[in-house]
Amino acid sequence: MDIRRATTVTELLAAGHLYDAPPREEWAARFLAANGHLLLIAYVDGVPAGFVSGIEMLHPDKGTEMCLYELAVDAAFRRRGIGGALTRALVDIARERGCYDVWVGVEPDNEAALATYRSAGAGDDGGFRMLTWEFGDGASRWKGRPGRQP
Repeated sequence: MDIRRATTVTELLAAGHLYDAPPREEWAARFLAANGHLLLIAYVDGVPAGFVSGIEMLHPDKGTEMCLYELAVDAAFRRRGIGGALTRALVDIARERGCYDVWVGVEPDNEAALATYRSAGAGDDGGFRMLTWEFGDGASRWKGRPGRQP
């Protein structure tokens, strides 16, 4: 397995089978251009097998933290440690960049995600509820929530 940071639209589009919905070229370009947006792809024999995305968030009184936005591993490659390796790689990058922590939202019944994140060193910070405001025609809707599919 080889984990690399995606730096081109071509890489992001080639990993499209891992996302909840087909990627759009213009969104991929904006993602890469946005400061603090990271996407790491795990390759097995040259094939994108999984990814993790992270977004740095800066606040005037806290500094910078990293949100693990989404983790996904192709069904054919699960239970091989790819999700944990991707998570640890993102955590390492966050530490190197001076983030004070990394956090991820996970549904309390998503045992696979909880096990993956715990195996990568995460601790439980208590209850979590996510509320959303949805806009538009549904083009940006996706099947899961961040951290749903390790």
